[in-house]
Order: sequence, then C-alpha cells, then structure tokens
Amino acid sequence: MTVEELADKIDHTMLQADATTETIKRYCDEAKKYKFHSICVNSCHAKLVAEELKGTGITTCCVVGFPLGAMVTRAKAYEAKCAVEDGAGEVDMVMNIGAMKDKNYQLVLEDIKAVVDAAKPAIVKVIIECCLLTDDEKVKACELSEQAGARFVKTSTGFSKGGATVPDVALMKKTVGDRMLVKASGGIHTREFAEQLVAAGADRLGASNGVAIIK
Repeated sequence: MTVEELADKIDHTMLQADATTETIKRYCDEAKKYKFHSICVNSCHAKLVAEELKGTGITTCCVVGFPLGAMVTRAKAYEAKCAVEDGAGEVDMVMNIGAMKDKNYQLVLEDIKAVVDAAKPAIVKVIIECCLLTDDEKVKACELSEQAGARFVKTSTGFSKGGATVPDVALMKKTVGDRMLVKASGGIHTREFAEQLVAAGADRLGASNGVAIIK
C-alpha cells in the first residue's frame, strides 16, 4: 500500500475535550498537506472544520453521542442533524451499548435509525465499542446497524478500555461482507498496525496521529 493510499483511508481525528481552535486548524492543515480522507471532530467544531476544508475534497466528520452513547435518542439525532447542517458529511455515532447488553435490540435499532434519518444525506458510522461486547454482541450490533441503514460499523471510540484489534475487524467484516464498510479506530499508532487492520478488512482508519503513521 502506498503512502497516498493509506492517507486516503485515515480520518485524522481530534476529539479531546481541551482541543482549541488553534489545534483544530492545525489538524485541518495537516489533512490538506497529507490528503487524509477526513477530519473527525466533536460536533461543536463542525462549522470551523467545514470552512477550513472548503474546496479541498476532504470530508468533515463529526462524532455524535460521544463517547458513551448513553443519551436519549432524540438528543443524539438532533446532534447529528446540527452537525450536518454545520457542514459534516459523515457522522460517527456511538451505539446505545447498555441497551445492547440488555438485549434490547429494538431500542438499539431505533436509536441508530433515528440518527441515520436525521443525518441524511451524510454517511453514518456506528461505533459499537468492541471492547465492551462479546463476539455474539459484536455480530448482532453489526446486523442491527445494517438493518438501520448505516454505511459503516466502527470498532471503538478510543475512550474506553480498548481500541481496534485485528480479530474484531475481521469478525465485523465477515458479518457485513460487501454490504457495509468497516472503520477501525483506537490505539492505531504505527503504519504496520494500520496496514494489518486494512488487510483484515478495515476500509477506514480513525487515528489522532495520522501524520506519524504515514511518515
């Protein structure tokens, strides 16, 4: 894989609570320099990022219900709507993980679908937080995400007790096949690991240190 091909798979990510305007602008400059696929930020930064990236072809991506996913569905959907109105072309939402553990699949489905509908025409990625799920729960989460109309399933927030793993990516890809895409995120620090995740089935990578990875 060439450096350019790898860069185009990276969502250059800055989700820290203390990220300043200067920090966000620096990430945008890095994305333009290295031609990353997108900048992924908290929704309060959507308008700034969209303005900084205008005309570059680089996508503005926002997280929603982040990092816990434990908010009421209508609030999660409204955050997605606001992010898209402010310029987001992609929305990474956190699934209601507690509902999944409860086997309340109807709630999980409705929660995802509400965000998918509110975010149109933006692409929705569903963060299932693999480190908190059994393999059976990971499979079910992928199936519900597909049923709800999401475009991607995503491994992790990077803010829980574990990040992306090769086995999780492989399991998710096996579950969704060619019908959905898979994003790996959390703990991706080297080009070697990034390429292992891509080989396992990751179509996109979320990383806060994208520059170091491609260098």
